[in-house]
Formats: sequence, structure tokens, C-alpha cells
Amino acid sequence: MSANIKAILFDSGRVLNYPQSGNWFITPNFFKYVDKNVFNRISKDKKKLAFKIAYDYISLCKSIKTQEEEYSHFVEYYNIFFNGLPELNLNTDDVESIAKDLVYNPEKYVFFDEVASVINVLSKEYKLGVVSDAWPSLNSVFEAVRLRYYFSTFIISSMLGVTKPNIIMYQTALDELGVLPENTIFIDDNLKNCIGANKLGIHTVLLCRNKFEYVLNKVLSIRKGYDVINNLEQLPKLKYMRN
Repeated sequence: MSANIKAILFDSGRVLNYPQSGNWFITPNFFKYVDKNVFNRISKDKKKLAFKIAYDYISLCKSIKTQEEEYSHFVEYYNIFFNGLPELNLNTDDVESIAKDLVYNPEKYVFFDEVASVINVLSKEYKLGVVSDAWPSLNSVFEAVRLRYYFSTFIISSMLGVTKPNIIMYQTALDELGVLPENTIFIDDNLKNCIGANKLGIHTVLLCRNKFEYVLNKVLSIRKGYDVINNLEQLPKLKYMRN
């Protein structure tokens, strides 16, 4: 292997998986409790503001170490969210059920088609890890599809109390894997997170699944110190992954 790559770190959201509903905070059973017709009639701006105010709350909850803590915080998140949309007329049981669906439903995310096969192949040659801005319930998502055991380190931002691109996120993964930055690759769909990892000396790869963004970033990445791929099947073709 050129560059002597020993480990590969992956972001989770939009790299390995995506929300079943298309929105990270609209759970699979959201419309079991929310009247979809009423929800759709509410203006986009009003819903956007409700999401923002609720997200401002949850983003301030830096330390969430267990699913039980996560559930409590998301009950408050949804209380804040639905307070901004009173026409939905949700009761306490509905709010708690939606929070439970977000935290305890392992099917809330769907994995991209190529993920299982690519991870299986890469695990035979490299140490693998996840480095994600997420909450503890992400573990159960991976366990439900039998992918969790492939990853020897699983770094969750809320459990460390920091988010990417803080170097603690990457360094904790490196330490747990026992590898050096120069022997490691990190893949993310957010350029600032790639830049953060690159500052440690980690080889970085920007994943752009959108074809237009992929072409644009391929042009912009020239001499910028990172690679760009359109899906994970392209990863083994990178120059420092070749024998």
C-alpha cells in the first residue's frame, strides 16, 4: 500500500446512511402522531423556524452519554418544536412517542446501497472507525444492520462533548485504533470536517453523492490537499490506496 494506510475513519450521516424520512428529525412514525395534511399546510418558513429554535436547544446539549439522556433531551427538543407549531395540537403522549421513535427506532436511518459490501471488503485489510456528530442511539442503528462490529472505534460527539472539526474527535479515534494520522484516511461529506482532519495529517476524502457537487469539488480540490469521490466504491481507487 502506498502511504502505508492502516485505518479508515468514516463520518456516518450522508456518508454511510441517511434519514428514512429525508429529514433527521422527522422520525419514521412521525405522521402516526402528526396530522400530515395540517403539517403540509403550514408554511415552510414557519416550520423552518420551529426546527431552528429546537435545534438551537439540542445543539447546546454538548454532553449526552446514554440513550436515556438522549431521550430526555429529545422530549424537550420536540416540546420546543411543537410549541412553535400549535396548530398541530399534539399532546404530551404524542411528543414523548415521537422522541422515543427518534431515539429507540434503529430503522430511522437507511444505509446506502454500496456500504455493506464496501465495509466488508475494507475490513479485511484496514482498521475501521466511525467519527460522527451524533448521539448515543447511532450505535443501535449500526447494530441493527450488523455493521457495528466492523468498526473498532465508534466516536460520537455528544459522548465526548465536542463536535467536528475539533481535533479531539479525530485524535480519540486514532488513539483507540493505535494508528498515526499519516497512516489514516477520513471520509466526510462536509469539507470543514475534512480540513479539520487534514490539519492533523490525516488523508482526507470529501464524499459528494450529488453529481453536480462532485464535479464542482473535483475542480476545486486541485492542489487543496483532499480527494473527492462520488460513492464509497471509488475509495479503493485512490492513489494512496493502491498497491
